[in-house]
Amino acid sequence: MATDLWGNTNQQTLNLDVQDQRVSGTLDGDPIAGSLNGTQLKFTATGTDGQVYHYDGRIDGTRMQGSSDQPDTNNRSARAAHTFSAWRVPERPDNAPQLHAFTPSDYSNTFSADRAPVLVIWPGDSVQTKTLDSGGVDENGVTRALFGNPQVGPFFVAGAEPGDTLAITLTSLQLNRDYADSLDGIVGRLKTPRVATETSALGKPVRWELDRVRGVARPQGAGGALKNFEVPVKPMLGGLAVAPGFGYPPFSTGDASDFGGNMDFNAVVQGNTVYLQVQQPGALLYLGDGHALEGDGETTQWALETSLDVVLKVELVKRQSIATPRVESSTQIMTLGQAGSSDDALRIATSGMLQWLRQSYGLDMSEATQVMGVAVQYNVVNLAGRSVGVSAKIDKSVLKGLPIVAKKAGN
Repeated sequence: MATDLWGNTNQQTLNLDVQDQRVSGTLDGDPIAGSLNGTQLKFTATGTDGQVYHYDGRIDGTRMQGSSDQPDTNNRSARAAHTFSAWRVPERPDNAPQLHAFTPSDYSNTFSADRAPVLVIWPGDSVQTKTLDSGGVDENGVTRALFGNPQVGPFFVAGAEPGDTLAITLTSLQLNRDYADSLDGIVGRLKTPRVATETSALGKPVRWELDRVRGVARPQGAGGALKNFEVPVKPMLGGLAVAPGFGYPPFSTGDASDFGGNMDFNAVVQGNTVYLQVQQPGALLYLGDGHALEGDGETTQWALETSLDVVLKVELVKRQSIATPRVESSTQIMTLGQAGSSDDALRIATSGMLQWLRQSYGLDMSEATQVMGVAVQYNVVNLAGRSVGVSAKIDKSVLKGLPIVAKKAGN
């Protein structure tokens, strides 16, 4: 349900139980009571503070529209009227996990809660789809969207609510064309005065050939010292995000924060699981910005930008919130800090790792700091965006002697 609060959309989850004409249920966890007369639904929600919210809506198939009478946000003794709309999440067609083949017809250049979901999926389901490269070019070399990391989605995950954690396992990331685009040069954060002078003429496009049979990439037509240079590819997603929470505007697909975003973390690869905190009903999952390969930091501004065939599985950890994105591989747990400075990014990554050790391994703060002191590794993740990205990593082999508290996000 979406309520218009003076031009700001507040998304909420409404659960209804209808018995004859009596209605009960919850609105974002708050109890409701009301009545259904034909297509006219009236109910009252009572907040934890005792404040009451009245709703009067008319149902039209799977949609509802109406008006509400709520406490004024600045004067709780006064009332304010707001319009609302709602749509009904379809019933799950089968309890067994489904594989959804989704072909995008358009793309998003923002991470937004206001963009209509392209598909409803359920925890345990998988999605098979395609991404564009960061310039909006598809596997056939055709421009399909505006440059700037256009994203596929969002996918509405039924049952996901703020306070939950989304677990996205990248089942398959496959190259679907024979070239990638990059640049020469180096990002501004890494330039000394001398390097800035010596690289002033750089920043030119460089095309790379992708040998999908051998799994290697090489600069197209390179001569000199790079004539025989080639590197193994490791496809990754630069963009993976949920919609930011209420009160935040849509973020550019070049941005990153606690919702994920343009993380450009080269551990977001096939076989790994990414954990993101749910901030809106349905989570609203976005993905895009394929790469064939990226070194730590994306130091040339572009990595090997290309399109990908993607299969991912989405699961839900109820009632566990995490402070910052997490990534889990078969050998490591990783937390990601993204901020305007490397100092702040380090702090966020460290805080996230301390939280993970305490939530999932039952450590107190003293014990968690001791584990980090002998085991943590830090890597630069992203230097090319508006935010700096830093990851904290711990090898699972170090943690094998610790107790597992419960099957939580990142276990």
